[in-house]
Amino acid sequence: MPPFSILDLAHVPEGFTPSDALRNSLDLAQHAENWGYTRFWLAEHHNMVGIASAATSVAIGHVAGGTKTIRVGAGGIMLPNHSPLVIAEQFGTLDALYPGRIDLGVGRAPGTDQRTLRALRRDPAAADTFPQDVLELQALLGPVQPDQAIQAVPGAGSNVPIWILGSSLFGAQLAAMLGLPYAFASHFAPGALVQALQVYRERFQPSAQLDRPHAMVGVNVIAADTDEEAKRLFTSAQQAFTNMFRGARGKLQPPIDDIESYWAPHEKAQATSMLSCSFVGSANTVREGLERFIAETGADELIVASAIYDHGKRLRSYEILADVHQGMSKAA
Repeated sequence: MPPFSILDLAHVPEGFTPSDALRNSLDLAQHAENWGYTRFWLAEHHNMVGIASAATSVAIGHVAGGTKTIRVGAGGIMLPNHSPLVIAEQFGTLDALYPGRIDLGVGRAPGTDQRTLRALRRDPAAADTFPQDVLELQALLGPVQPDQAIQAVPGAGSNVPIWILGSSLFGAQLAAMLGLPYAFASHFAPGALVQALQVYRERFQPSAQLDRPHAMVGVNVIAADTDEEAKRLFTSAQQAFTNMFRGARGKLQPPIDDIESYWAPHEKAQATSMLSCSFVGSANTVREGLERFIAETGADELIVASAIYDHGKRLRSYEILADVHQGMSKAA
C-alpha cells in the first residue's frame, strides 16, 4: 500500500487571517505526524489573499520546527521565480536545521499571474530555462567540485532530495531523464495524468538520487462521518474553483447547503473536471474510491489536499483518512 502524504495550501478561511492559517498548518502537521503521514508539503503562490504560504521556505521552517519526524517540504517552489543559488541556500539552511527531513519539489509555473510575475522582478521567459535551473540546483546541493567558484552555504553537499512537479508531459519527461521522483498535480489538473505517468515510467533513467521511478499523485480527500456531511464540506472547494473561473479569487468560503444554486452549468462542468480526482464521503466511501484509483494509476504515493473551511473538520478528515490508510495497509 503506498504511503499517504499531505499537501497543505495554507488556506485562509473567510473571517480569519494568514496568522490563523499558518498556526493551523502547524497544528495539522503535528497531528499528521502522530497519524503516520509520510510528508507535509506547502506550496508557493503569490498575490492570493486566500493562501498564506507565499514565503514557502519560511513556512516550511515554521512547520519543521514544530514537528519531530515527519518530512516537510515544498510542493512546490516555483523555480522560475528564483535563482537556483538562493533556493539552494534556503533549503540547505532548512536541512542544516532539520537534517534528513526536508524535501524540495520544484515546478516551472509561476504560481501567479503575469502582473505579479513582473512584481517578482522575473522575466516571463524564465520558465524556458527550467531544465537548466534544475541541473544548477542539483549541482549546488551536491558535493563541492574541485575549483568550484560558487557554493551554496549552507547547501553544498546536503543532497536535499529534489522532486519534479508537473501537470503535463514536460515534467514527466524531465523527471524521467534526470532520474528524479515525480509529483503530478492531479488534485486540480488531472487531464494528462495517465499519459504522464506512462511517459515517466517508460523513460525513467536511474540516478544517484533514485534507482527506479517514484510517482506521487495528488488527490483531494474530504472525509467525514457521513457522506452527506462530506459532500457539504466539499462545497468550499467547489466554490473556490467557481470563483477562480470568475476571476474572483478570495478567501476559502464556508460550506453551503446547495452548490447547484451557486454555479452555472458551464462552471459546474469546468470545476467537476478539474476536481475529478476527489474522494468525498465517509470512511467506506473514500476507501472504495482510493482503492480503485490506486489500482488504476499504480501510484507509489498519494499526496492529499483538503480545502475544508473549519479547521476542526479538516483535522477530522485527515484522521479518518489515516484510519482508512491503516485499514488498507492491513488488508494489503
